[in-house]
Amino acid sequence: MNKVVVITGASDGIGAELARQLALRPATLVLAARNLDKLQAVAQQCRDRGAGDVLVQRTDVSVEADCRTLIQAAVQTYGRLDVLINNAGMSAHARLDEVGDLGWYEDLMRTNHWGAVWCTHAALQHLKASRGQIVAVSSLAGLVGVPGRTAYSATKFAMNGFFEALRVELAEAGVGVTIAYPGVVATEIRRRGYNAAGQPAGKSGLDERGAMSAEDCARLILRGMDRRQRDVVMSAKGKLGRWMKLLAPGWVDRMALAALNKSGSDR
Repeated sequence: MNKVVVITGASDGIGAELARQLALRPATLVLAARNLDKLQAVAQQCRDRGAGDVLVQRTDVSVEADCRTLIQAAVQTYGRLDVLINNAGMSAHARLDEVGDLGWYEDLMRTNHWGAVWCTHAALQHLKASRGQIVAVSSLAGLVGVPGRTAYSATKFAMNGFFEALRVELAEAGVGVTIAYPGVVATEIRRRGYNAAGQPAGKSGLDERGAMSAEDCARLILRGMDRRQRDVVMSAKGKLGRWMKLLAPGWVDRMALAALNKSGSDR
């Protein structure tokens, strides 16, 4: 029987690529995002690749009711849920002293953290029944605070803490929790993310030379999921930074600063 997999943020970037790669297994997919037209296009790509079945559900994960409706639709349609991939998220780049109205900080937390919490809470009993899996797509900015990304790092640190604690709570029920930590991935997320005024930035604030492809990122996430790994840290620099944060935190601060796109150009 094909696994029933829910993917949030599936209309573009990493989420869309996760869907396309899962379609080859094949899997039964429930694709969620705000942009219905783009979501339908990804769904057709998955069908063309052999997906067992694909359900499209327009979802804004910053709205709790949408999160609960998504899980309800998946279970009502397919009778079970095996994997929940919490991938939906927004980026942001702004120094705190550049920000006037902090309202978008709250909006970002609702999308990146609360959206994952609400979807997971709604899915919990079904994942316990299937002894399934949760995958949380976090960020290296949730392991190491990155200057200029105070809001984004805060949401990802919150996400990490939630899923690390939940992993222990669910161990006895046989539900696996994998947290993935991508670094810079070649998607549009940073250009669409918030600037200091809470508007789409239109450019990346990071140095994107050598960015990982969405295809490679999705492949590593799915490999970690298949192995039921605790954590998926994708780059040598990310693995090094995680340990050096304990041993030489000043060096890690300098490394984080070096990751900034100092020119501010749109790469």
